[in-house]
Amino acid sequence: MKRAFIALGSNLEIPAENVRRAMSRLAAFSAEPPLTSSLWQTTPVDCPPGSPPFVNAVVSLEPLAGETAVSLMAKLQGLEREFGRAPKKVMNEPRPLDLDLIAFGDERRCGPELTLPHPRAHERRFVLAPLAELAPNLVLPGQSKSVSQLLVGLPPDPEMRRI
Repeated sequence: MKRAFIALGSNLEIPAENVRRAMSRLAAFSAEPPLTSSLWQTTPVDCPPGSPPFVNAVVSLEPLAGETAVSLMAKLQGLEREFGRAPKKVMNEPRPLDLDLIAFGDERRCGPELTLPHPRAHERRFVLAPLAELAPNLVLPGQSKSVSQLLVGLPPDPEMRRI
């Protein structure tokens, strides 16, 4: 069974509500009920000064028959637009919804439309902490350590908390 892992984030409007609504909508992209992490309040990383805190989570789903990483990513981008995400003007600017495809089974790819696994997932606490709730023993393609081992190796974020 192939699993897809999707990181969710929001830091505009009502972030926790945006993430919960998006989690619910992602069920339509899964052949079985998806697994969902807790919500986490996190410090913005590499964002413009003054950016509000994020609410982050991870969803694990079983892709629908015939789904590819590229077709799933297109659906995720469509969902972001439905939630009001506009084309980027500034890198990592505040947004109502951010959906990143972290992994799609053991697929590895590097292209203009999609890179898998997500190139920075292994170094981001706001991805690994919720991912560890769902798949602590998962080894992301190209990594040698499990999600829980990667998480232990990251510097702490004293402001990150489960909500």
